[in-house]
Amino acid sequence: MEQSGLDFVEVGQRYTFGKTVSETDVMLFAGITGDFSPTHVNEQYAREKSNLGGRIAHGALMVGYMSTASTLSIEHVIHKENLSDFPVSSGYDKLRFLKPVALGDTITVVYEVIRIDKEKGRSIAKNEVFNQRGELVAVGEHVMRWAKKLKGE
Repeated sequence: MEQSGLDFVEVGQRYTFGKTVSETDVMLFAGITGDFSPTHVNEQYAREKSNLGGRIAHGALMVGYMSTASTLSIEHVIHKENLSDFPVSSGYDKLRFLKPVALGDTITVVYEVIRIDKEKGRSIAKNEVFNQRGELVAVGEHVMRWAKKLKGE
């Protein structure tokens, strides 16, 4: 008998992902995205022209780390037998970058399921990104859509 993956998702489930943001992370991300803003890639510029004290990570890199946490949230579901659907990210709402993330900061993403809408086939999770000082640096809500599988012949 087929079941929805949403049957295994519950409000209150929490998943975390932590990582120290390195020079390599920022430079590779700049290369992949083409965002070579000097606030991310030019230490001298960041020290002389901004009040940030040095380079900062891309906000979109924090969204990438949120995506990693969302992937962790579905690992317990996606390999179950007889699922009628599969999870696909539908995006992020209420996304905000609250504080800069410096190279060398260690961030922790907390991904918590806050709503399930079985009728619409989706789950919503609150994302909070904290630095090593416990400061909230980014937030957003992730929408996970549970797409119906195509029926085989």
